[in-house]
Amino acid sequence: MITFSREVLLAKENNSPIVALESTIIAHGLPRPRNLQVARDVENLVRKNGATPATIAIIDGNIHVGLEEFELDRIANESDVVKASIRDLPIIKSKKLTAATTVAATSQIAHLAGIEIFATGGLGGVHRGETLDESADLLSLATIPVLVVCAGVKSILDIPATLERLETLSVPLLGYKTQNFPGFYLADSGLTLEHSVDTPKEIAEIWQARKSTGLTKKGMVVASPTENPMARELHDKLLLEGLQAAQDNHVSGKEVTPFLLEYFHSNSNGESLRVNEEIIRANASLAAQIALANV
Repeated sequence: MITFSREVLLAKENNSPIVALESTIIAHGLPRPRNLQVARDVENLVRKNGATPATIAIIDGNIHVGLEEFELDRIANESDVVKASIRDLPIIKSKKLTAATTVAATSQIAHLAGIEIFATGGLGGVHRGETLDESADLLSLATIPVLVVCAGVKSILDIPATLERLETLSVPLLGYKTQNFPGFYLADSGLTLEHSVDTPKEIAEIWQARKSTGLTKKGMVVASPTENPMARELHDKLLLEGLQAAQDNHVSGKEVTPFLLEYFHSNSNGESLRVNEEIIRANASLAAQIALANV
């Protein structure tokens, strides 16, 4: 059973455009109290661009699509909010836990709720040096029909390997106003894209065209680069230092990515947080425009 916010329920009744938003960035990606303000700003940007925001989370074991103000406050400020990927959903529901949803889990719930467009920051992918260690985001894109607007793959990952996996999984990949695949903090990861689009309408048309080609069970990635990226020199310096720090502290496997992200946040003098916030705002606006064109 899904609990819809009053705003999302009204949008569904009116067949109005809706944009799914993840909650991990609120609970685990940004510091307090900034996280709550950014969450509110992002929701307002979706509204400003003609769609209804549906922030997704699990509260006391109940799936919520769209959060009331007090629920958003709980996700932002309670200390026992866990992080949920797809495999965790039945456990969290059974144990009546409160959880923020990852890209994969948000996609799963959005699809269950009949929402096709989803805005996030950066995708997970294949970890550096770990060919069998990859994010559930990739498999979710291959099996869940949700269009994900993002700023590419997190630059701390193995981007070439991630793109290879997306190709193998037959996930359509579009660059928004760019031929260069973005790397989250970086506008250009150094890798080129085969397909580029220039308008939300064009993206919506491609999304609809997939139905006639039998790709109704596939997701799609729209990669939109940030307009104000981190300086590459600073990025590369922090990445090298962070990787060395992870090795020195015996950090491995799935713990490497959160370790590196925290290293960036702690050592970039606010730059990583600035870029992170700009990315989610821009992607939410673009996703709303796509959702409006998709109606």
